[in-house]
Amino acid sequence: MDSKASSLLFIAFLCLISTSTAFNSTKILAQYPEFANFNDLLSQSGLAQEMNSRQTITVLVLDNGSIDGLSGRPLDIAKRILSAHVILDYYDQIKLSKLQKASTIVTTLYQASGVADNRQGFLNISRTAEGIKFGSAMKGAPLVASLVKSIYSQPYNISVLQVSEPIETPGIENMAPPPPPGTAAVPKKAPAPAPSTKTPPAAPPTAKTPAKSPAKSPSKAPAPSKEGPSTPTKAPAEGPVAADGPVAAGGPVADVPAESPEADTEVAEEAPAVAPAKAASSRMHVAGATVVIGLFACIMGF
Repeated sequence: MDSKASSLLFIAFLCLISTSTAFNSTKILAQYPEFANFNDLLSQSGLAQEMNSRQTITVLVLDNGSIDGLSGRPLDIAKRILSAHVILDYYDQIKLSKLQKASTIVTTLYQASGVADNRQGFLNISRTAEGIKFGSAMKGAPLVASLVKSIYSQPYNISVLQVSEPIETPGIENMAPPPPPGTAAVPKKAPAPAPSTKTPPAAPPTAKTPAKSPAKSPSKAPAPSKEGPSTPTKAPAEGPVAADGPVAAGGPVADVPAESPEADTEVAEEAPAVAPAKAASSRMHVAGATVVIGLFACIMGF
């Protein structure tokens, strides 16, 4: 039992090794000298190593006369063009003759590079009256390459088909080269925005604090009269001089003693507010008495 189990493990290991190294494209093409230039370009560009890491491919090869146009180009551009000649599927001459559709779109190794734009990484295989034609799957691209013959096949790992001329993919020469393995792409900095000439939007209106109702001011006191406070009227310093002679019968005239101005001032200051009224009344009595005396004197004179 142990020996049988060991034998099965050994066979499985051999199958695993044979599967991981299904083919070597460089050794296969080395058997055909007419494809030597094509094979050299695969090795120089490193494309042969990428091809050998695949399990199933179809290589559209060019003979030495047809590859001359690619040999003079930069190596990175030649690699892009050649990677579009490697289909990630198995197609031999028999399978091509059995295609049901007039046009079949297939994926190439250039699509797997991650730098293909739009449909640059796809090929169009078409059945025409002139035979099988190959061309880029880009819109409007012509079918330029014709199938010449089958060179090598190892079902279903690798098939080598010869085509008449290179398949030019529109825009493939202007694409940026893929970054080296293990190198993270540095993101490009976004350009600084141009200064805006637009007026910035007005700030949203803030809620206004309700104005406090003004406190009612106390009623103003009535403005004082322009006329100043009434000054108490001083009593006359001297009363009217009585005529020499007997006093008239109208009543004795009060003899108002003469007072000094200082006395008047003191009296005025000390007199209460009703003093002016009394002084006026006294003057009226004195004036009345004087009139009566005058009349009496006139009568007596006659």
